[in-house]
Amino acid sequence: MKDFEKIAAMKKGVVTVQDLSGYTMLGKGADGSVFQLTPEKCVKIFVNEDTQKKELNALQKGQSSPIIPKLYEYGSNYIVMEFVKGYNLKHYLKKEKKLSEAIVGKILSMLDEMKTVGFTRLDIEVRHIFFNELGEIKIIDLKRAFNTVRSVPTKLLTDLKKIGFLEEFLEHVKKLRPSLYKEWKNLVTDKK
Repeated sequence: MKDFEKIAAMKKGVVTVQDLSGYTMLGKGADGSVFQLTPEKCVKIFVNEDTQKKELNALQKGQSSPIIPKLYEYGSNYIVMEFVKGYNLKHYLKKEKKLSEAIVGKILSMLDEMKTVGFTRLDIEVRHIFFNELGEIKIIDLKRAFNTVRSVPTKLLTDLKKIGFLEEFLEHVKKLRPSLYKEWKNLVTDKK
C-alpha cells in the first residue's frame, strides 16, 4: 500500500495500469482494471475520469450503508476501496447449484437498502453482488447508481434466467414478498 501511495503522490493522483505491475490484477473491464493492494484494500483504475466521478459519488453517498464497500481514498482516475473477501452471486450459484430462501431474502434486503441510500438504479448484475466471509452482501460497479432510473431489477432477473435460477428466485420472492412477485413474474418471459 505504501508503494501505491508513493506512486499516486508522485503522479499527482493519476495512476496507470503499468504503475501497478507489481500488484495482483483482480479484474478488467470496459471501465477499468482492479488490483489488490493489501488483504483489505483494492484499487480501481478507470479508463474515463467521468466514470470515476460517477462511481465515486455512489460510494461516497453509500458509506453509511452495510452493502457498500468502504471508501479509503481516490485520485482523478482511481478509487481505493474495501476488498471484498468472498465470492459473487454468479460464482455461488454455479458452485452450490441452488438458491436458498435465505440468500433471496438477503438480495431483497439489498434492493431495499439501495433504495434507502437513494440510488435511482435499483438493479444490478449477478456478478456485481458479492458475499463477504460473513455472508453479508456488498455491491460493486456503482457507476450507474444515480445516472439511470430503474426501479425494477430487470438485469438481475435476466441474469438469473440466463444461468437457470429465475424460477427458483421467483418462488422464494413469492413467499417472502408477494407484492414484488406479482410485479416481477412477467418481466422476463420465456421466449423459445
